[in-house]
Amino acid sequence: MFKNKKKWTVLSSLLVIVALLAACGGGGGGAGNSNANGNNGGSSNPSPNASKEIKLAYVAWDSEIASTNVVREVLEQKLGYKVTMLQVDAGPMWAGISDGSADAMVAAWLPTTHEEYVKMNEGKFEDLGENMSGTKLGFVVPSYMDINSIEDLTDEIGSSLNYTITGIEPGAGIMGTAEKVFEEYGLKDKWTLLESSSAAMTKELERAYAAEEPIVVTGWTPHWKFAKMDLKYLEDPKAVFGQDEKIHTIVRTGLKEDAPEAYAFLDKFNWEAADMEKVMIDIAEGVSPEEAAKTWVDANSDKVDSWLAE
Repeated sequence: MFKNKKKWTVLSSLLVIVALLAACGGGGGGAGNSNANGNNGGSSNPSPNASKEIKLAYVAWDSEIASTNVVREVLEQKLGYKVTMLQVDAGPMWAGISDGSADAMVAAWLPTTHEEYVKMNEGKFEDLGENMSGTKLGFVVPSYMDINSIEDLTDEIGSSLNYTITGIEPGAGIMGTAEKVFEEYGLKDKWTLLESSSAAMTKELERAYAAEEPIVVTGWTPHWKFAKMDLKYLEDPKAVFGQDEKIHTIVRTGLKEDAPEAYAFLDKFNWEAADMEKVMIDIAEGVSPEEAAKTWVDANSDKVDSWLAE
């Protein structure tokens, strides 16, 4: 009798140990488990789950780095998804959503900037509508320059700029539109649209601004450079750059069925230019995109909760 009781006690103890080990190992590793970008999730938030994965495509514009990292933060820390960030040019971004190799983007500038990509991929994606309105793009100069319109890009101004306008990545929609501007305003025979990157463009703008030198760049709003420097858009009388743009959320077909929680959040994601600028300014001042996004999400719980409400 005593012997059987002893065996039962040992067996019970083993079962308790196994249960404790299972509890400690559950939930994807608990609070110490790192997310896809190296941040540690708090114990009050769901841990990223390998079965809940989302691939976000984005272009390396300061605005889209800010918005995509905010979306990543919400998906991972509030909904428990494991997020993969895919930084690509505009063409591959649209192609990735359309062929299903990426799940979503919050970086579609419409109706003008990404118009050609919409036409190329018509019927292969789902447009969830705008996530920000009142955006703008065009040629931008420091306010100290005595020039107000694209039509003012005369030989006198051109010679001081070596007939060069500083652009960004060659695949960006604004670069294609800028080429059309060159044609419409008769600039293509003398002027050069310099291909670079968003970061290189802003660095060159900051250098010229500090020295009060003339410079013309491709620019868009929202962008932190307008908060840091006194800048202005050149008027576009022929409206080649189009009217004010809107940024849309685009997802692959089938995402609603495959990831309903993520789809519902992305469908509700909408914020203001001032919100985005706060994230962009933090990043421009040296804060990592992940930390800047986390700071904004933590400080704007009411807005974030409205995106997640059923």
